[in-house]
Amino acid sequence: MDTAIQKPAFSDKQGQYLAFIHAYTLVMGRPPAEADMQRFFAVTPPSVHQMVLTLERLGFIRRMPGSARSIELRIDPQTLPKLQPVISPVQRY
Repeated sequence: MDTAIQKPAFSDKQGQYLAFIHAYTLVMGRPPAEADMQRFFAVTPPSVHQMVLTLERLGFIRRMPGSARSIELRIDPQTLPKLQPVISPVQRY
């Protein structure tokens, strides 16, 4: 019997968002807001929102309509990739 955990079929970028959601929830004790993901990944609000909708449509996460910070992973965290730091082309001072 094979006891290996099967990796779900998510893209590298989707895996990073899922890993962030998992790590943020562990550290902060609550799921991230879309604004938290926007800051971490240095992307626009519509980019984050589209990713959240995609992850939900694919069944990787679940959200409660009308409830803030309600993102919940629906996959085994052991299948997630290691969260990689984002290198932004914008230099911050």
